[in-house]
This record gives sequence, C-alpha cells and structure tokens, in this order.
Amino acid sequence: MSLKDTIISDLTAAMKAKDADKLSTLRMVKANLMNRQIDKGGELTDDEITKALQSLVKQRRDSIESYENAGRAELAAKEAAEIAVIEVYLPQAATIDEINAAVDAAINDTGASTMKEMGTVMKAAMANLAGKTADGKLVSEAVRAKLA
Repeated sequence: MSLKDTIISDLTAAMKAKDADKLSTLRMVKANLMNRQIDKGGELTDDEITKALQSLVKQRRDSIESYENAGRAELAAKEAAEIAVIEVYLPQAATIDEINAAVDAAINDTGASTMKEMGTVMKAAMANLAGKTADGKLVSEAVRAKLA
C-alpha cells in the first residue's frame, strides 16, 4: 500500500471514528497532495509525498514559533497536534547523534574548514541523512558548531 493510500484509509477511519482533529489534518494533507499532483500532471511517488509532508511539518513549526512569540498558546498547541498527526507518515527522525555523525562525515568528505564552505557541508550532510527526517535547522546548527 502506497503512502497516499495509507493516508486516505486513515482519513476514512478518522471520519468513522469522528476524530475531528485528525480528520481536519488529514483532509489538509490530502488537499496539499492533490494540488501537488495536479501541478506535476501525474501521480506522486512516495518520495515526493514524503517531501510534501516534511514541508507541511516545517510550515507548522514556523507557525508554532510565530504563535508563541505572539502569545497565542492555543494556536501553537493546535499546530503541534497537526505535526503529531503528519509525523506518523514520515520516516524515523534523525537523532542528534546521527546528525552530528553525518556532519562529521560531510566535513571529512569535503575537507571543509571554514564557514565559507558551510553550503557544501550542508549539502553533503543532508545527503548522508537521506532516508531519515532531519530538521535543517538542527543540521545547520551542528555544521556551524563544527566549523566555527
């Protein structure tokens, strides 16, 4: 069963269970995937669906930060609940140790030693973390710490 089929079957289950929060989140996910499919002009692969889901999680994290700065804890909590629903469909998140190991390997592979080479190291580190969900902000902080 493809990732899209899993999401749709979970959407149906949420409807039957009358789980309003999960239902609204999965409807939003399905709409986003349908829009991407229309833009592409064909079926989405599981990798493309995963990238779309990662993008949705990143948007939610940015919203949480904005809501917390504005003192809107209830909206931040709603966004966090949406992240929890979406992350079920994403691959296992990379741990801090895995991120540090990927950054170390990237620095060794590229021979980088200054902050000017951060982009090259970031690209290599993200390639090393392929197949896992890695927060770009955490990877960036790790690269800065190692190159500083």
